[in-house]
Amino acid sequence: MNLSVTTTEQDGTTVITAGGEIDVYTAPKLRDALDQQISAGRLDLIADLSGVSFIDSTGLGVLVGRLRYLTTHEGSLRVVTQSERVLRVFDITGLDAVFPIHATLEEACTAARAQHTHVGRHRSHP
Repeated sequence: MNLSVTTTEQDGTTVITAGGEIDVYTAPKLRDALDQQISAGRLDLIADLSGVSFIDSTGLGVLVGRLRYLTTHEGSLRVVTQSERVLRVFDITGLDAVFPIHATLEEACTAARAQHTHVGRHRSHP
């Protein structure tokens, strides 16, 4: 199955929306989309995986690598999904304790805004 990846702005936060399956063959597409936003200086990202039906260790590796970079640069990476299959992978690997996981994009955007307010910073994105 193919992977579709789109990027939008939602409430001042960059959202990378993926649909399909994230595996060894399609994960580079997600990695490239995330890296493009990071290179552009966007450090608060949301990975909307609502349309993802499957994610393997390669996909998780892409997300973990970007999370590490973002957190060391005072950024964030939030995940949106309600898929039991995807949530189970995060649970089994313990990554549900590492990533902020939200049921909806609205929840993730609200949490991102609250984080900016809480820490007294609000970065504007180019």
